[in-house]
Amino acid sequence: MSESNRQLLSIGIFFLTVVVAILLFAVGLIGWTLIVPVVLVLSGLWALVLAGLRASKPQKYERGTFSTMALGLCLIAVGGAWFLFAFSWIYSLVLILLVLAALAIAAALKRK
Repeated sequence: MSESNRQLLSIGIFFLTVVVAILLFAVGLIGWTLIVPVVLVLSGLWALVLAGLRASKPQKYERGTFSTMALGLCLIAVGGAWFLFAFSWIYSLVLILLVLAALAIAAALKRK
């Protein structure tokens, strides 16, 4: 898949995540304050899918698979921490630190 097709697909997926978040709000499953965290989590999931796509066909001068995966995990962590902040800020802090620890361990164990 060429880079321009991935960009266009990513734009479409982003609009789809916004629609899903708005529909979840309209149905009453989430409050209006949770629209942005849902978009962040779904965008993070898409970044993880993109990392998988890049791993299957790496190209020479494009962003690496690891950095795309790290971006996806960070987006999921920020969205999840935002959601968990409603319960307690400790849960948010634990989630952020857990993701940072996992990324540090993955970076340390990464082989060239």
